[in-house]
Amino acid sequence: MSNNKSAHQHLQQSVSSDFYMVENTLIIGLGMIGGSLAKSLKENGFSRKVVAFDSSVEALEIGVKLKVIDSGCTDIGKAVRQASLIILAVPVKATGSVLAMIKPHLQDECIISDVGSTKGSVIEAAKRVFGTVPANFVPAHPIAGSEKSGVEAANSQLFAKHKVIITPHAQASEKAALTIARMWQSTGAEVLQMQVEKHDEVLAATSHLPHLLAFSLVDSLAKESESLDIFRYAAGGFRDFTRIAASDPTMWSDVCGANKSAILAQIDIFSQGLASLKQAIVDEDEQSIKGIFIRARAAREHFGKMLTGTAYAADSEDKDVTFVLQPGAHLRGEITVPGDKSISHRAIIMAALGEGVSYLDGFLHSEDSMATVQAFRDMGVVIEGPHKGAVKIYGVGLQGLCPPPGVLYLGNSGTSMRLLCGLLAAQKFDCVISGDESLNSRPMERVAAPLRTMGANIQTSATGSAPIYIKGGQKIQAIEYQMPMASAQVKSSILLAALYAEQTSTIEQPAATRDHTEVLMRGRGLALQVTGNKVSITPGNVIPGFNLNIPGDISSAAFYIVGAVISKGSEIILKDVGVNPTRLGFIHILRLMGADIALLNQRENSGEAIADIKVCYSPLQGINISDEYVSIAIDEFPVLFVAASCASGETQITGLGELRHKESDRISAMVDGLRELGINIEEQTEGVVIQGGQIQGGKVDSRGDHRIAMAFSIAALVSSTEISISNCAQVATSFPEFVEKSARAGIRIRKEEANVST
Repeated sequence: MSNNKSAHQHLQQSVSSDFYMVENTLIIGLGMIGGSLAKSLKENGFSRKVVAFDSSVEALEIGVKLKVIDSGCTDIGKAVRQASLIILAVPVKATGSVLAMIKPHLQDECIISDVGSTKGSVIEAAKRVFGTVPANFVPAHPIAGSEKSGVEAANSQLFAKHKVIITPHAQASEKAALTIARMWQSTGAEVLQMQVEKHDEVLAATSHLPHLLAFSLVDSLAKESESLDIFRYAAGGFRDFTRIAASDPTMWSDVCGANKSAILAQIDIFSQGLASLKQAIVDEDEQSIKGIFIRARAAREHFGKMLTGTAYAADSEDKDVTFVLQPGAHLRGEITVPGDKSISHRAIIMAALGEGVSYLDGFLHSEDSMATVQAFRDMGVVIEGPHKGAVKIYGVGLQGLCPPPGVLYLGNSGTSMRLLCGLLAAQKFDCVISGDESLNSRPMERVAAPLRTMGANIQTSATGSAPIYIKGGQKIQAIEYQMPMASAQVKSSILLAALYAEQTSTIEQPAATRDHTEVLMRGRGLALQVTGNKVSITPGNVIPGFNLNIPGDISSAAFYIVGAVISKGSEIILKDVGVNPTRLGFIHILRLMGADIALLNQRENSGEAIADIKVCYSPLQGINISDEYVSIAIDEFPVLFVAASCASGETQITGLGELRHKESDRISAMVDGLRELGINIEEQTEGVVIQGGQIQGGKVDSRGDHRIAMAFSIAALVSSTEISISNCAQVATSFPEFVEKSARAGIRIRKEEANVST
């Protein structure tokens, strides 16, 4: 087994088809953990025979009677000589003496492991006994347990769906490490690999410290004069937290000695945090108190998302989501759509950099926007909410961000990553930003290159993608930059970095892109000028706190607009939608195709244009779509492909190369899906040619792309039979309530979920 694999790496080997992986397993120490492992190995057939040695003859007799083991032994020498696998299920303090006891009888091929919760002391014990750590000795730690003790508490399912960490040393035998990994996999456990030192550091924080705190809290309260009432009226939270204080005192006393340094370091960290909270309470500092509580609650969810590789608004458990749609529907009535995603991202950034408190209403509570929220919480910004679209942000000013405690994880949000590159390039601290597998495959050099020209020290991966490493403390220079491609995200990233330069920066775009960043900056009093496709910004102004009502997202509205246009009998009004001129490209395109779309009740709020959009069914005609509309309709093209499929004649679209670098290759995904649904479509390098026709039913794959999933959902309005769309979980990145709102609007849609097995 390779010893340079990263910590937390899953071991992918599967259990062999052989019924017995090993002949004879010897469990030394028949307590609850040892007994549970023995019983599991007996039941799952991993070992032909399971024998136990224990200082208690009574425990061995009970183990045989309860069918936890095949037999007990009192002759340790004979048992060791016959064993092909030995598991030390004894307190970590006893590891050295047990190894010394079995050393004279060990066979060359015998594999040894343990179940202790510390690993450094186990390795040191092996060195003392053998002179060096044997190649066949592979320490392991099952992160599972119970406050119950003794072989009577043995449970063969104790380790199922729990993690087991193995810590093979540099000279460990690959066969031995693989055998131990497969043994734990056979119990239903998830097997991870970690270095010894890292294991002890991590477990001191996540297991040892909580146990010590529970013991200490119960001990302290038990000394109080009113202790009986304290325990009598204790709420569920107290009982849940202190349950682990019922664990074995001897075992945990041993753990304190075995992992002393790491535990003391974690106690110091906890004590400092508790002291900060205490001082905030003394000072009646409500903002600091609330900040600690908000960050803690958000962090608990945040790390769960990081570990599962998911984003922020979805359930913590990974889901396989399929949309199933029936044909024959049409859209009627008034529809509201979620708050604008682009504005939500940018409003959080500007509010965090502001001086004072900012209030947002209509904020999009989706996976992508919550990635931005969590990033700023990690950098010390107190953010309350979102609650029903309301968010309160306590700004820290342009110089007030703090170093994050670790990697900034941004889920699937490309907007968060690209915009934060510009902001973080100008900070005093180092930072690493990363995302899920999809985000980490998307191009980021287009942002990094101009930032380097400004003096940033920023490195992408070998493929030009994330993780991105940013060195703090760099002097940011002004830039005059001609963008090689139109991108609002790249433009916004440069504008954020330019806030920290000394002179005016100018950005020239080859075509217009959405200008929400410029609108927000100008509305906050920053010195920003726009002339045609050229944007200039002069730094120096303080950003004040502000109030902002975020309008509905026109990119989300686009699905219902197309749905109403293509389905006979449809007539809808979309309320309070942002109609920023740089976002209306797809409406211009649809009107050129013959769509009946009207903007009603037009008004402006904080510089952003808003309207109610009335849409009626309209027969469409295929057209050649000019390049001038591409940059201001880039996100809407998946559903425009659907509109073109319903139009009479041929539609030609060019200049769509950027679509190949979104959450999926959107050109390829739409071409494959529409062909599956019976549409004649020709794929080109940067475009498509679509022949209008009848959309059939069928099964399509959204490739985990939210806009692809929603586009094909709209196609079902006019399909001949049922459409099934797989891999739809990522719809939550921009439109968490899509299924519910669509059903209320008249679309015959249902969501099917299945847990993804790990």
